[in-house]
Amino acid sequence: MSVKIRLQRHGKKQRPFYWIVAADARSKRDGKFLEKLGTYNPNTNPATIDLNLDQAVQWLHNGAQPTDTARAILSYKGALLKHHLDGGVRKGALTQEQADAKLTAWIDEKAGKVDAKKEGLTKKQAEAKAKALKAEQAANEKRVNAAAEAAKADEVTEEVVEETAEVVADAETPAVEEAPAAEEASEETEA
Repeated sequence: MSVKIRLQRHGKKQRPFYWIVAADARSKRDGKFLEKLGTYNPNTNPATIDLNLDQAVQWLHNGAQPTDTARAILSYKGALLKHHLDGGVRKGALTQEQADAKLTAWIDEKAGKVDAKKEGLTKKQAEAKAKALKAEQAANEKRVNAAAEAAKADEVTEEVVEETAEVVADAETPAVEEAPAAEEASEETEA
């Protein structure tokens, strides 16, 4: 029986969540498996991977072949490095303490890179939030200034209308008085 280390899909539509499992190569993708080795959540940034390193390495020692994606995940978490270092220990190229020291150093370096990425993402998110807040404040100021200018324009328009109404009223009043006089004058000229 050939064993594969592969991903088994769970989760919702458009929101996948995977189990990392050791399964018979002939079983269905989401079917029967021999052992669950961990989980993989690609929905977070950076992706969340929880892997039982010792069990994954044990399956690799027993001849399990990882799929391409599973190989990338195992490499990312250091399982392939540990498998490689254990091969060196078996051959006598280095001691178990040296192999453990190399693995620990590599894992610490990898954790530092992941933490730096998380901090960078948090910083970018905070900067984007601050930029959006400034843009919103600028838009609010423009809106308030536009409303104030519109109110001033309305006041000026009202004043102009009132002044125009006064001028028209003043102009109409003498014209009304002159009109009867003009009518009287025209009546006199006719008679």
